[in-house]
Amino acid sequence: MSTAILTGPPPAGSSLEEDLRSLGFDVRVSADAAGALAAVPASERVAVVDHRFVGHVHALRLALTDPRFPAGATEGALTVQPEARASLTHALAAADDGASLPGLLAARLEADGVAVHRPDLGVLVAAVPDGDEARAKTLAETAAVDDEAVRLRSAVKSRDGFFTTFCISPYSRYLARWCARRGLTPNQVTTASLLTALIAAGAAATGTRGGFVAAGALLLFSFVLDCTDGQLARYSLQYSTLGAWLDATFDRAKEYAFYAGLALGASRGGGHDDVWALALGAMVLMTCRHVVDFAFTEANHDATANTSPTAALSGRLDSVGWTVWVRRMIVLPIGERWALIAVLTALTTPRTVFYVLLIGCAFAACYTTAGRVLRSLTRKAKRTDRAAQALADLADSGPVARAAAATLGSTVPGRAYSAPFWAVLAAASLLLGPLVAGSGGTWRAVLQAAVYAILAGVAVAQPLKGPLDWLVPPVFRGAEYGIVLGLAAQSGAPGALPAAFGLVAAVAYHHYDTVYRIRGGTGAPPHWLVRAIGGHEGRVLAVTTAAALWHGRGFTIALTVLAAAIALVVLSESIRFWVSSGAPAVHDETGEPA
Repeated sequence: MSTAILTGPPPAGSSLEEDLRSLGFDVRVSADAAGALAAVPASERVAVVDHRFVGHVHALRLALTDPRFPAGATEGALTVQPEARASLTHALAAADDGASLPGLLAARLEADGVAVHRPDLGVLVAAVPDGDEARAKTLAETAAVDDEAVRLRSAVKSRDGFFTTFCISPYSRYLARWCARRGLTPNQVTTASLLTALIAAGAAATGTRGGFVAAGALLLFSFVLDCTDGQLARYSLQYSTLGAWLDATFDRAKEYAFYAGLALGASRGGGHDDVWALALGAMVLMTCRHVVDFAFTEANHDATANTSPTAALSGRLDSVGWTVWVRRMIVLPIGERWALIAVLTALTTPRTVFYVLLIGCAFAACYTTAGRVLRSLTRKAKRTDRAAQALADLADSGPVARAAAATLGSTVPGRAYSAPFWAVLAAASLLLGPLVAGSGGTWRAVLQAAVYAILAGVAVAQPLKGPLDWLVPPVFRGAEYGIVLGLAAQSGAPGALPAAFGLVAAVAYHHYDTVYRIRGGTGAPPHWLVRAIGGHEGRVLAVTTAAALWHGRGFTIALTVLAAAIALVVLSESIRFWVSSGAPAVHDETGEPA
């Protein structure tokens, strides 16, 4: 239970007490705010509200109930979480009479180093009018704005894809309100979205036309629920740590499970088509594309002198309405991509779905990566130590690469483009032999994997602050996933490609988990976890060694055991972290395509 302390009795006819109770506050009226605060348990959220406050309920909701911030304020109202109670007590002790008490307290909290969140209210009203005439005017301004309409609009991301904006959000926001009024939580809707997608994958796995049609329809409904959970969180401000974890991981789990369902359906259908290599290729491409997005963002979001002619051109294009939507659509964000997959699944074959998906996503990846390379080459950004550490964490270097970085890497001079050069050279040394020269499944491939591990260590030996150093993590991802795909495809072993799909899925989960921990400001997973699963170069050595030691079903068993072991270790640590009290509530409010 939360407690709201009113600084005095509200004026006659005021609904302030009822409004605060509707937001879950136990209301106490006291001119002695310090004494009232002392009576509130230290574990509770507490708000101090000027008894003269006039405004919308949603303005109070935005300022007083958002769980992501230690303190929040708007004119005439202030709230603090338990971690900021000591600062509030100190501020109250030093407060003097005069202006509105919540405003004075907010200023003192900020002076004491507490981050006070002040939400953008837009057209919503929050005021402390002085006198009857000013109060009547403020009440009229409040009545002129539809509080609920504003709340519904604000539930939708301000920047989203074309399909989501025009085909889903116009009605999913009302579904979010329906869920809120029935007490459903965003986590429950997220789980329903996952279950719907898994049922869709199961329908696709039947291999029948009816199953494919049902799978397409269910995948679209899963996406509607996927939009609804975030809108419900914004509508009711129900942000949570567990919700952040579910939101960060379930989208990928749903999409990749659907790929597996399509591959199973193709093998069970009338043509007995084997498209596991295409399914794994699609997962590899999507994951590498996401790593490009994450690495570029982490490298540049706090850089200084972070401008370029390319970025300026992009900004000018965004000022022209239709170009915004074209540019968002051609990168195949999640809405457009899932709609494409759903329609093609219902009308064509799994092979066609993967061909179109691979071509479209490859074009989108080339388009976005080329633009980011141009920006990086033309801007004079100075990257921070935090950004360099984030890129090093995303590189996922294990013991072998770290040892190479500390020894051989320390003797190699660092230059502006040396890190991506060594990373690309490492990837080429790993992939060209097995995939081009046909050395896969031999001990020569193991030797090439050892060279890869050493060169990968050289690539990360120096701080990753160069213009193109953000390319290092995606190059490593492409090399690791690519060798698993290539060796499984070349082996011809029964079940090798499905086992490789499971292995890449387990490793990709670890990489996504790393991204969202970094975004939350807690840094990468613990070093023991990276060592336990070998780092990217350790896993490459393990897979190439398994391919050389065992052929046929032995290789399939090795991939399966490795996938299960990595999944067990990674999931255990991830679940422990995300349900712990110290985990951050990371929610994507940018609307950037995924």
